[in-house]
Amino acid sequence: MFILSALFSILLVPPADTIRTEQIEEVVVTSNSARQRVQNVQAGAEQLQLKDLTAAPSLFGENDVMRALQLLPGVKSESDASSSFQVRGGTAAQNLILYDQAPVYNVGHLAGLFSAFNDDALGSATLYKGLLPAQYGGASSAVLDLTGRTGNKHDWHGGASIGLLSAKGTIEGPIVKDKASFLVTARRTYLDVFLKLTDDFRNNTLYFYDINAKFDWTIGQRDQLFLSFFTGYDRTELEDMIDIRWSNLASSLKWLHHFRGGSHAQTTLLYSGYLTDNGIDIFGMNIWFNGHIRQGSLRQDFHINLGKHQVDAGLSSTLLNVKSAEWKFITKHVKEQRRAWENAFWLNGLFQFSDQLTVSAGLRTNMFSPLGGSLYYDIEENGDIGWYYNYGKNQIVKTHVTIEPRASLNYHWSMFNGQWSVKAAYARTSQNIHALRNQNTSTPFDRYTLSSNIVKPEIADQISLGIFAATPDQAYDVSLEGYYRKVDNVLDYRDGKSFSSEIEIERLILSGEGKGYGAELAVRKNTGKLTGWLAYTLSWSKTRIPGVNGGRWYDANNDRRHDISLVAMYRLGKRWALNGTWVFYTGQAFTAPSGKYQIEDNWVYYYAERNGYRAPDYHHLDVSAVWTKKYRRSTHEWVFSIYNLYNRYNPFLINFEDSENGARTKAVQYSLFGIVPSVSFNIKF
Repeated sequence: MFILSALFSILLVPPADTIRTEQIEEVVVTSNSARQRVQNVQAGAEQLQLKDLTAAPSLFGENDVMRALQLLPGVKSESDASSSFQVRGGTAAQNLILYDQAPVYNVGHLAGLFSAFNDDALGSATLYKGLLPAQYGGASSAVLDLTGRTGNKHDWHGGASIGLLSAKGTIEGPIVKDKASFLVTARRTYLDVFLKLTDDFRNNTLYFYDINAKFDWTIGQRDQLFLSFFTGYDRTELEDMIDIRWSNLASSLKWLHHFRGGSHAQTTLLYSGYLTDNGIDIFGMNIWFNGHIRQGSLRQDFHINLGKHQVDAGLSSTLLNVKSAEWKFITKHVKEQRRAWENAFWLNGLFQFSDQLTVSAGLRTNMFSPLGGSLYYDIEENGDIGWYYNYGKNQIVKTHVTIEPRASLNYHWSMFNGQWSVKAAYARTSQNIHALRNQNTSTPFDRYTLSSNIVKPEIADQISLGIFAATPDQAYDVSLEGYYRKVDNVLDYRDGKSFSSEIEIERLILSGEGKGYGAELAVRKNTGKLTGWLAYTLSWSKTRIPGVNGGRWYDANNDRRHDISLVAMYRLGKRWALNGTWVFYTGQAFTAPSGKYQIEDNWVYYYAERNGYRAPDYHHLDVSAVWTKKYRRSTHEWVFSIYNLYNRYNPFLINFEDSENGARTKAVQYSLFGIVPSVSFNIKF
């Protein structure tokens, strides 16, 4: 807790009151989106539009695809101002984020204040929060599929943006006219420059950058090659005491071949990397620790067009290398690093049996094999090591085979001249990369591990049922969808354990089960000067793990009973657009000490109930005004925004602090932001 408090000390603001311990234009644009929402057989699928990005008043002048997602029903922010999101009772660590099919494990910069994805580089964004098509695997909650934008094959274009804390630029154009093109975007914050101008933070470093590049080449009439590259880097250094670095890499090489009749085949080579590298030098203790995820994949996809029916099939093979942790402390040097081989094949069909009835059905088979070359531990009930297993390098330790059926049905009809539909879906998914977090948000102190002969795959089953309707002119549409989600082999920390308690991951964790259920309501206005939507989610998320909370069900960290998003966009003439969003959700569940005892001169807390208390409710209002003027060869845009207009201090973390004599303990709420005004200037040519 001390480390996290120091890390965020620049930004965290304790409000005057404390909590009593006992209370403790390039993302897919479609003109018939309302009709698509009614007729799409993929239950729970959300396809973002360009206006959804500009609808969310930006923090520090940055449009953010991740924050736009958090305004959708069933989706919420992981924490205040975080880029990470949670879906239908799942955690952010249970989501799969893909950029041109390559996984991305850290989706934020500066502890999530900025999204890792530059919106100028995006071509499309689709969120699957219910049924996952069979070609997607490795996530027990949701999948966000991002596609990078390809460059213009005919003309040169570019753009630049300057905000309060960051700047970015884009350049695109033909390499060979009408055949090959490129697009490159780059972004960097200059917060570190401002810090150098102050006396208090002169010796601190705080910055990030990211780069996106994409090349495509049309070969003949039927073939295309795509090369995509994304990298991002963060560094936070505080007074030579804390030095935290983390980086992302996602790359893909794709060959697409078109057959006659609308069918195609796609071969893709993928590589992803995530690295943390941290050092702490406090009170004479020099500690260095790091971790990584490295993943290489080869996959083959086939799409067969049968007229009214469509068939997708494919297979993939992946090698994984996960370093859960490596520590150097004085003379101690320990490391836990494991590898695995994962193979999958899938078959999915989309069948249109009539003008009213469409069915999607698929099956995915996943085979996950942890490999030898490192130790695996069998743990006794008291947390001590009972047995350990030492397999030869590259020897298959065990193979977990999961059969994952997926199916959805859409029956739509016309009534009162409007479009109506009923959707039902079932999906089983599995996940073999597990994340352990001390906080309810991603940090460099997260621990990752793979399924093994000890740790089982996380397996989720979800069913959903919903009704959808749109008016005859598509001006309004409404949806109501309910879901139930059950998850087996959920991991959580043992009582009293944290990321640094033990190097052996098995000594930190216990496994159990989770469940989530709820209902999502969305009402949208799609046409006219005033557009927007209202989204409301009523949900429950529970966890039960033997050895935690007496084996009883308890509210999960991400349990939020009520979640409301209100979005309004008003077009004021040709040049001005006004946007506003208001979000509300129930305060986060957390664990508070129920008492304490003294050992020599130290006070030690003990805890009775896991997540038995609630932080204050979270809500804020954001507004923005966008001025746009088009010139002959360029477009200029000024964006004025205010985040948290009424200066609400929402809880980011809650820390328990003792009085000087230790007689009293109080819970202190720390907040990231009050009101944050910002301005940015964008130019495109």
